[in-house]
Amino acid sequence: MAKRDYYEVLGVPKNASADDLKKAYRKKALEHHPDKNPGNKAAEEKFKEAAEAYDVLSDDQKKALYDRHGHAGVENMGSRGGGGFQGMDFDDILRRAGFDDDIFSQFFGGGGGGRRGGGGRPQGERGTNQAIKVKMTLEEIATGVEKKIKVKKQVTCNTCSGTGARDTASTTTCGTCRGSGMVNRVVQTPFGAMQSATTCPTCQGAGQTIKNPCNVCRGDGRVFGEEIIDIKIPAGVSEEIQLSMSGKGNAGARGGYAGDLIIGIEELPHEEFTREGQNIMYELFLNIADAALGAQAEVPTLDGKVRMKIPAGTQSGTVLRLREKGLPRVQSYQRGDQLIHVNVWTPKKVNDEERKLLEKLKDMPNFKPEPDNSDKGFFEKLRDIFGS
Repeated sequence: MAKRDYYEVLGVPKNASADDLKKAYRKKALEHHPDKNPGNKAAEEKFKEAAEAYDVLSDDQKKALYDRHGHAGVENMGSRGGGGFQGMDFDDILRRAGFDDDIFSQFFGGGGGGRRGGGGRPQGERGTNQAIKVKMTLEEIATGVEKKIKVKKQVTCNTCSGTGARDTASTTTCGTCRGSGMVNRVVQTPFGAMQSATTCPTCQGAGQTIKNPCNVCRGDGRVFGEEIIDIKIPAGVSEEIQLSMSGKGNAGARGGYAGDLIIGIEELPHEEFTREGQNIMYELFLNIADAALGAQAEVPTLDGKVRMKIPAGTQSGTVLRLREKGLPRVQSYQRGDQLIHVNVWTPKKVNDEERKLLEKLKDMPNFKPEPDNSDKGFFEKLRDIFGS
């Protein structure tokens, strides 16, 4: 089934302010939260749908991509688009949407380190996010790439399998929450008294207390280690874009859900090209004769070498364009252009024969500089190109 427009989901116009977005999301989340609609799968899906919409529209970068390309623009861009909220517990959804400590999250047991699974299964403390940078060449950015990355982070303790206990006899059921990991309380809200489930303060949501902690992780359920992760990076990314992989960050304490892996891009310098957004620039050097008479020049591109025609009378500083030879736009079939900046090479040294020829040529009428108002500077030409 086709996904609904995010603005329609929250019931706001495209020019809605940040405050209006937050108010609209609060209203939808309060209306559809599963604690208010127990057993109602439709309400649960609407709750997740609203969270996904707010996650995108409250982030300026994601919102710009969504406004330009729709749902395809935010896939793999660190949003929870594409069903990324499925399988997450509801309190964690609220935290991801920025409601960690305000009164709204208190209505439904937000805050605290523990978590409640969708089926009431007790969980330990959620792991923190882990940030890395991936180095990419322009060629890799042009095509997209899959990389295996070794990430140093907190991983689940193999000795205790993440429980934090030395053995099964080392744990006992928490007497406060009786093993559920959650305790109930009644909260007075503007909408009346509401029952709220919150993390058990005694066991921090684990549902059990540990008498004899694991001698490797000392009861934490995780140790410092590393993991090799397959990362798929789409074509067209830039250093301004962050990607996110859910559950690939630091392991959670005592069996808690893992955090996310936040992936930044480091663009490696290229020997021949420089990048301007989705366009790439190349410096082409011509001798005076080829610039005056015209020529066929071999020019490198990200797709291999091509031959292009240099018009007779080309001036130094001219910018030529190879359409769609630049970088693709993320989640789009559109590509930028390759811009060729022409430099007419002036010899630094000449021999006697060359000097005689130049002496003869310099006084000829066509070799007298006659610039006119139509000859724009290099940066003016670039503004014209980028603005076109």
